[in-house]
Order: sequence, then structure tokens, then C-alpha cells
Amino acid sequence: MTNNTERVLGKGGFGMVYHGYINGTEEVAVKVELLLRVYHTNLVSLVGYCDEKDHLALIYQYMANGDLKQHLSGKHLYSFMSWIDRLNIAIDAALGLEYLHIGCKPLIVHRDVKSSNILLDDHFQAKLADFGLSRSFPVGDETHVSTLVAGTPGYLDHEYYQTNRLSEKSDVFSFGVVLLEIITNKPVIDQTREKPHIAEWVKVMLTRGDITNVMDPKLQGVYDLGSAWKALELAMTCVTPSSLERPNMSHVVHELKECLISENKRTRDIVTTRSLDINLSFGTEVSPKAR
Repeated sequence: MTNNTERVLGKGGFGMVYHGYINGTEEVAVKVELLLRVYHTNLVSLVGYCDEKDHLALIYQYMANGDLKQHLSGKHLYSFMSWIDRLNIAIDAALGLEYLHIGCKPLIVHRDVKSSNILLDDHFQAKLADFGLSRSFPVGDETHVSTLVAGTPGYLDHEYYQTNRLSEKSDVFSFGVVLLEIITNKPVIDQTREKPHIAEWVKVMLTRGDITNVMDPKLQGVYDLGSAWKALELAMTCVTPSSLERPNMSHVVHELKECLISENKRTRDIVTTRSLDINLSFGTEVSPKAR
């Protein structure tokens, strides 16, 4: 298509832009660097592309279990997710973002992190999808670059919206909103609530000191309370109005793994207790009853 990247047109947000042809006649500008260098187990991978007459398509790996939003809304056939399931999905998505922010040089800001862009494969491993709005920035002092505001209402960083200055902390804000969705299973925007935005609603609920009214009722209280509080506090830190006060994604990954450790300990303790009860019951001598 580009005749071995013969002619350079310029440098865009994704890297170098090359001149090329489709079907030998139609001139196009081709951005290739991002697709060549971005690969991670928690990012949906590009398999290839199709160019068949008037039909052009990008081909991505198939994600058998749809997206996170479908599961939270109950629209997917297998919709129930335990607290462990949710933490694992959150960790997977956080690892994908951490790679974009730290593993890529220059770093990449996704710009459209939301529950419908977190896809689940046949093993329920989560992968970030849709890099249509992503931006790549030079390494160093220029990681905060002015750009046109883009994103999805509700997930959009207020600071980025007000200043037009984008950074990786904008993704952190969006991830915090997703984490609140995972925890509460509430809509991001609901005009019938006292506070329409999920972050503001949770903030009000927390002032009343009762986490049970914040957690998804579908969980039926089956979760480690310390793990739930830790995840909730992390989410609220991510959606802090000032980007300087938000954690980076490496810290988010660490905290979520701590939440998972607490929840795994709870489930192991339950299994151990049940096993002990069974052993005690079998070890009890019972005299046979007279006939």
C-alpha cells in the first residue's frame, strides 16, 4: 500500500504518516507505527485488514463474551459476576492501561476508556479495545499536550474538558468511573438521582457511612468488606478533579491486586471452615439406635 513506506507525509499523533494507494489508484494517508508497536495480553490485538473491492475492514481478535457493560446491565446470557470476577476484570483493564502509559515509548493515552470498550474473551480475560481516539506523546516534559477534547460523556475528565490539555491522568479518571460501575452496577449518568454523575452520587452515599447502599445488590453482600472499601476508595481517588492528585496506573494495579488478595483470603477461609466442619461431623461417634 505504501510501497515500503517510500514517501513520508508527516508525523501525527500515532507516529509517522505515509503516502499510499488503495487498489492502485486511490491516494491515502497511512498511519502504521502504532499498530506495529502496540501489543499486550490485555489489549485487543489487530489480526489484519481486508481490502476487497469497495469493502475495507480492520480485523481484530474475536472476544467471545462481549463487553463489560453488557454483563453489568444483564444483557449478556452469562451476566452474573462475583466480586472476584469483577476484581480480575478491573486488574486486566488496568494492566492494559499501564502498558499504554509506561510500556509504550512514547506513551499512549487511550482517551476513550469505558465499560463498553473492555471486552472479555472466552476465558473472561479482559482486554481494552477501540483505539480510535488514542494519542501518542513524546517522552519527557511534553507529556501534557494541548489537543481537541474527545471522549465519552460521563467518562470524560473534567480537567481535560476545561483546559484542553491531555495526559495519561485523563485515562485514570475514566478508569475510575469504570471501577465505580464495576462496584455499584449503576449508570454513569442518571438524571433521576440526587447527583446524576456516578462519582458525585457515590460521594454523597459515602458521607452516610454505609457501603452496602453503594455496592451492587446482585452481590448479595458476598465480598470481603475491606476489599470493597479499598476498591471504592481507589475509584474515588482516580476521579479526583485535580489530575495531580490522581494515582498513576501502576499504583492502581497494585491496589487492585491487594483487593484481590483480601477477597481470595476470605474465600479460602470459608473453604477451610467448611472442611473443618465436615471433618468434625465425621469424627463424632454416634451410638447406634436400638431397633
